[in-house]
Amino acid sequence: MNGCEITLHGARLTTLGSGALWWADQSLLCVSDLHLCKSERMARRGGPNLPPYETRDTLTRLAADLDHTQARTVVCLGDSFDDLQAAQSLLEEDRLWITRLQAGRHWVWIEGNHDPGPIDVGGSHLAELFVPPLTFRHIATHGTSGEISGHYHPKVTLPTRGRRISRPAFLVDNDRLIMPAYGTYTGGLRSHDGVLASLMQPDASAILTGAVPTRIPMPRL
Repeated sequence: MNGCEITLHGARLTTLGSGALWWADQSLLCVSDLHLCKSERMARRGGPNLPPYETRDTLTRLAADLDHTQARTVVCLGDSFDDLQAAQSLLEEDRLWITRLQAGRHWVWIEGNHDPGPIDVGGSHLAELFVPPLTFRHIATHGTSGEISGHYHPKVTLPTRGRRISRPAFLVDNDRLIMPAYGTYTGGLRSHDGVLASLMQPDASAILTGAVPTRIPMPRL
């Protein structure tokens, strides 16, 4: 399993190259911002018609992470669906797939700003989840510690061989970890954006996703 080991408030965690977070001591897998059914939501609201395959691709990667980790608890850290109507538009085969992934597991949907209410796809629905010593919530809160959140879809842009590449990234410091977006069609906010710079401590790190997760100082302006 390709990953980068970190410690947050005494909890030993592994940031996976897929963008998932693995907490082995709790057998807990966390993913954030799946934004399932985004293509349906965009088409419904008059946006561009994107190929409607992102839900299947995202679930395929999630199934692979669950197969590798054999996680007993799954935390989806908000914005799992692109809106509440998108959750209702799930294809039956995808709904059944989610049901199979949930079987035998404690599955928690954390409420996000895109999906702020209960969704009828099994599992528990919470505003946030406390698993000592960590708190899982969708949006980071100033002044807290031991926090794992999502929402901002952080990414890092780096010069490589005369060109610039961008990758989703975990941002981590002594107080918090901000997850990258897991969904196939999600964009990202560069790590040097002011809101991320204000949330993260000066010595924060970025862990780039990909085949070989790489930890670097968090890029800032």
